[in-house]
Amino acid sequence: MLLKPGKPPDSPDLYRPISLLPTLSKMFEKLICKRLLSTLAKLNIIPDHQIGFCAKHATIEQVHCATTTIRNALEAKEFCLAVFLDVSQAFDRVWIDGLLHKISEYLPIQHVKLLQSYLSDRTFQVQYGEATSITCTISAGVPQGSVLGLLLYTLYTADIPQKKGTTLATFAQLSYQQIRTIVLQINDSRRQWTR
Repeated sequence: MLLKPGKPPDSPDLYRPISLLPTLSKMFEKLICKRLLSTLAKLNIIPDHQIGFCAKHATIEQVHCATTTIRNALEAKEFCLAVFLDVSQAFDRVWIDGLLHKISEYLPIQHVKLLQSYLSDRTFQVQYGEATSITCTISAGVPQGSVLGLLLYTLYTADIPQKKGTTLATFAQLSYQQIRTIVLQINDSRRQWTR
């Protein structure tokens, strides 16, 4: 667990859990992510309002979108209501069965079964100094600190309903280009390692 930046260390809820994946799992995630990104790009699954997977876009793009929408409404003498949400512990709250149901609508069954196997029967322990907790089952959430976890969270939230006349803007922490760069780096490392 890592302390969230700029927070006092005296409260357990101010720590961010991380997944320490074995090297084989990391390679598996990168390969699956590469395959999924290729399939998702062909199917145009990642919504336009999710700019986190667009190259050369950042949070500031969503700020610009919001301010433009507000300015246009004010100039047209219309009402403009804004709702901003920051989902607390978002990755930890993903309902795995719901995620698998959603992706089964557009991904090949082999991908769904592979992800189901990967996300099922996961466990965790907390280690602090010399002490280690009991092993507990993970009943919800996608792995944090992993490329695949970010992509799965984005797919889980990709179907947020949008009403005509509203503007929806979402943002994931890593961009598509960053994920692609990571995948390419892993491939280069794998090639060097297997020589």
